[in-house]
Amino acid sequence: MTLYQPFLDHAISYMKSHLDLAPYPIPEGFESKSAVVGKGKHQETVITTSYAFQTPKLRQIRAAHVQGGKALQVLNFVIFPQLNYELPFFGADLVTLPGGHLIALDMQPLFRDDLAYQAKYTEPILPMFHAHQEHLTWGGDFPEEAQPFFSPAFLWTRPQETSVVETRVFAAFQDYLQAYLNFVEQAEAVSNSKTLQSIEDAQLRYLRYRAEKDPARGMFKRFYGEEWTEEYIHGFLFDLERKISSVS
Repeated sequence: MTLYQPFLDHAISYMKSHLDLAPYPIPEGFESKSAVVGKGKHQETVITTSYAFQTPKLRQIRAAHVQGGKALQVLNFVIFPQLNYELPFFGADLVTLPGGHLIALDMQPLFRDDLAYQAKYTEPILPMFHAHQEHLTWGGDFPEEAQPFFSPAFLWTRPQETSVVETRVFAAFQDYLQAYLNFVEQAEAVSNSKTLQSIEDAQLRYLRYRAEKDPARGMFKRFYGEEWTEEYIHGFLFDLERKISSVS
């Protein structure tokens, strides 16, 4: 059992019980990929497995799970709403490297500076955020250019102990996912053309930023090569731009 497998198992099981999940197409060659890294007794097999679903309200629910022994465990789990809903994104980056654990959980807003949007999607989850933050202290500075893409309920922490990840972080992950699916359940489709355009613009802004700055790019290139990596990032992880251009 790897560190983040219980997170993934919980997410899939919880979503299946609360959503009408359908498979989301994973391009060929991306369902699973492995590479042997290191030499001698330090040799490890790194396996990256992809999962993807969709629902009438959620365009793409996807996970990339990287398992490379004790010193490398990653789960990147993101939910992108359909373009006719003003829902935030759900984002969980759970990373374990030789230097420790890096944990980021958020419902990333489409319109961070819109007070009505904040009142609808951030204020209701602030008590939950503060309750978890008592046990999961702030992880320190993160890039200024990234700040517009995170909400005031951004849970960013670097726990020292693996046991904290298995308990406190897991509890926070469960709570954030449950709160997000509550928002999804209440969400109503948008029909105003101006709002629809601003939703698309905001989603593309976020995806372009994430694709350009993907912190896993270097790791994937090292394991699987540049061509596979760029196609994985643009053709699966952050595929909206391609989906829109293929429709138009």
